[in-house]
This record gives sequence, structure tokens and C-alpha cells, in this order.
Amino acid sequence: MVFRKIGVLLGEREKKFKIRKIVLHTFLLFLLFCVGIILFMNIHPAFGGSPTTEQKEVYQQLDNYVDGKFINELPTSVFVNPSDATLTNNTSASRDTNRDPAGPIPVSTIDWNQINNESDSLTWLGHSAFLLSIDNKKLLIDPILSPVASPVSFVGIERYEYSEDIMLNIIDEMPPIDAVLITHDHYDHLDYQSIIKLNSKVSHFFVPLGCGAHLTRWGIPEEKITELNWWEEAEYEGLTVALTPSRHGSGRDPFGIDTTLWGGWVILGNKTRVYTSGDGGYGPHFKGIGDQYGPFDITLMEGAQYDRRWSDIHMVPEQSVQANLDVNGDTMMLMHWGAFTLANHAWNEPIERALEEANRRDVNIIAPKIGETVIFDSELQTPPVSWWDI
Repeated sequence: MVFRKIGVLLGEREKKFKIRKIVLHTFLLFLLFCVGIILFMNIHPAFGGSPTTEQKEVYQQLDNYVDGKFINELPTSVFVNPSDATLTNNTSASRDTNRDPAGPIPVSTIDWNQINNESDSLTWLGHSAFLLSIDNKKLLIDPILSPVASPVSFVGIERYEYSEDIMLNIIDEMPPIDAVLITHDHYDHLDYQSIIKLNSKVSHFFVPLGCGAHLTRWGIPEEKITELNWWEEAEYEGLTVALTPSRHGSGRDPFGIDTTLWGGWVILGNKTRVYTSGDGGYGPHFKGIGDQYGPFDITLMEGAQYDRRWSDIHMVPEQSVQANLDVNGDTMMLMHWGAFTLANHAWNEPIERALEEANRRDVNIIAPKIGETVIFDSELQTPPVSWWDI
């Protein structure tokens, strides 16, 4: 009996030892995995760089920089309680339905001859990427031209299939680019592969504060980079560009959240005034932008990747229409769609909601195909055609 009890005790001790051993091995494996991830992020250039100590010391003097991070003008949460969101932030009954197109999206073959003429124009490249021609200058906004929105090519959110592969050699086919404007450093707006390929073709880069660290790590010379804070302006080749506030955030890894700034861009030419909102929730900043820089011939408004949980940092289409009115836009275009599925609603629901609200509010709205060039002087009044009904 005594030996049996001793055997049971030894068995229990051995069992506990094995459990502890398994737990220890699991913890060590998890620790090694975390270390590996950190090393990978430090080594792989796509994750970008970090502002220098000297830059951070300068940022500390700014009103929109607190405790090592940039902040929004209004209290803003990345995730909010869905029950606290207003009715206008509700998604429709299309949740979980048609989140991806049923087939290839119809796109237009890019007409480089039309882009290269002297007319002011806009060419949508999907999502929030645009090629603008203003005063015979070529400007790219948020050029994510890769097949995947991700730091690595083998995993991430894939671009939709298009009726023509217009993205395949698009950078090689582009004319020389006078300037690239980046709204913030999220992967669906600042794309490592695209920037690397564009480097030799682009004369200058305009970015929010801190984002220059990514570009310099990728080989962009410092003299080709201008960083701006909200409401700061720069003159370039006869154009005026200004960074304006938005309600959003930034970061390319968990350790860099909000260490770089975000915003929208005002672009003022001799004949054409353009505003692009960048990503962000609705707020009073739009009225301030309109008061200082409006009216605009066209506004490019975010509002197509929404969820009640993200109501502080992304607009719904109805808010996008209101934002266009706030900034005093003559014509608006909805952006942040047509390339990637980032939210839990039908991929083409945003444009339908935007059209309905624009019609109700008597707002002129355009919805060209991806790849189509719109001439500002003559084509801003063209009624939208429902090419997304596939």
C-alpha cells in the first residue's frame, strides 16, 4: 500500500513535470516567434523607417504631438462601441454579401496621349490612387500600384481582378512624374514596391511629418522629400500644395502606431483647385479647410471602407457628400474602393449610397472607370454610368 502511494505521488510529480516542460517549451517557442517577427520587421525594408531623435524633439513642440505620438484634433478611437455609433454609420443589409466582385471589374485602357496633353485632368488608378495633370505637371496621389496591399507579396489583401491588366506595366508606361503626394503610411496608401519603382521617375515627394523616414530607408534622397504638418504649405513648380487635417491614424507595425502624421492634400493650380481628404472620419476640420482653401473644382472623398466600429476614423458615403459640401466642392468623387476589400459590406455598395445621397443633396458627383481620364474643363458634368453592376 505504501509503495503504491509512493508510486502514485511519483507519477503525479512526473506528470506535473511534463506539463511544466510543455508549458515552458510553448513559451519559449512563442518567445522565439515574437523575436523572429521583430527581427523580420527590422530587417525587411517594407516596414519602413522611424523618425530620428532630432525629429522627435522638434515634434514635441507641436500641438498635435503628445507623449511620442501624433493626435487628432478631436478625441478619436480606432474602435468604438457599435451601439454608440449614429444611424448614418450603419452598414446595410449587404453585410457578408458580395464583399468581392463576382467577376473582373470593367476598366478602361489608360490613354497616355490624353494624359500627356496640356489639359488639366484626373485618372483614377483604383482605391485612393490618382494621376493628376495640373498646369502640365504630373502628380501621383497615394500610388499603391501593386497586386497586394501588404508589406510582403506572398500574403495580404489582393487587388480585384480587372477586365484588362492595366496595372502590369503602369509605372514603366507613365510619363515623368513631377511629384508624389502621400496621405499617410498605411499599406494601402504608401506602397513600398511602387515607391521603389517610381524613385527614378519622380522629381519630388510630399509627405506628412515622419513619413520621410520610410522613403529614406527605401533609397529616396532626402533632398527629394518635403515633410509638412497640418496647415503648412509648399510651393512647387508653380503649384501650391498644403497638408490638411484628417481624423485617422498611422503605423506600419505595432511599434510605430501614430508616430507619423496623416492628412489630406490641397493642390492649387492656375485653373484647377483639387482637394483629397485622405482617410479619416467626419469632423469640423472639413469646414475649416473649405473656409481657408475652398472652393474646389473637384474633391476626392474617402468613404468606401466603413464599419460602425470604425466610425471615428472612416466616413460612410453620406458623410462624404456632406464633407464635400463643407469644403465647398463643386464636384466630388468617391474614392477608397474599386481595388481591395477592407470592410464588411458589398464592394460596390459605397458608390450606390454616395450617388443616392448626392442626388438627394443636389451634389454633382462623377464615377469614372478605373483607368479612365476625366478632363476637368469639359467632363466634370458627365453623368455616372453604373459600370460596377457586374
